[in-house]
Amino acid sequence: MRYQYVCLVCAMTFLSADAAEPPRASLQWRNEVIRTAREIWGLNAPVADFAGQLHQESGWAPDALSPAGAQGMAQFMPATAKWVSQLYPALRKNKPFNPAWAIRALVQYDHQLWNGLVAKDNCQRMAFTLSAYNGGQGWVNRDKKLAAAKGLNASIWFEHVERVNAGRSAANWRENRHYPKAILYQHAPRYL
Repeated sequence: MRYQYVCLVCAMTFLSADAAEPPRASLQWRNEVIRTAREIWGLNAPVADFAGQLHQESGWAPDALSPAGAQGMAQFMPATAKWVSQLYPALRKNKPFNPAWAIRALVQYDHQLWNGLVAKDNCQRMAFTLSAYNGGQGWVNRDKKLAAAKGLNASIWFEHVERVNAGRSAANWRENRHYPKAILYQHAPRYL
C-alpha cells in the first residue's frame, strides 16, 4: 500500500509544472540516448530512466572521474568497462570517456541486468536493475534471498528488498538504496 502511495505521489510530481527541467549539458546527448535506448530496448525503452541515471552518475560530464576511479559519463570502473567492452562488439574500443560509448555501455549493461532479474512489475524491476548497476547483481541476488528468508517479498524492491542488507558496509548500503530512488523519483521526471 505504501508503495502505491509513493508511486501516486511521484506521478503527481512528474506531472507538476514545477518539475525541474533537464540540465543544459544533457541536451546535446538527448538524441543519442533516445536512439541507443530504442535500438537496444525497443521503441518503449525507458529513456527517461537512462537520462536520469546519466544525470545521477556524472551530471552529464563526459570527463567525470570519481575518487574511487569510476570514469566518464556512465561512471564505469575500469574493470567493468573492460568487461563490458569484451561482451559487446559495438563497445569493443573501451572508451569510457567517449559520451557515445558511455551511453551505449550504460544502456546495454542495464538491458543485461534487466534481463537477469525477476520482479513483480516493471517499476520494481527497474529499481532492481539500478541497484545492480550501482552495487552489483550479486548483491541484489543476496539481498533478495535474505528478504525472502525474513518473510519479505523478494520480487518487490520498494519496502521489501530495499530494507535488507546481505553484508555490504553501511555506507555502501545507504548509497545503493538511495541510487534507484534518486533516479526514479528525482532525476527521471526531468526527462519525461
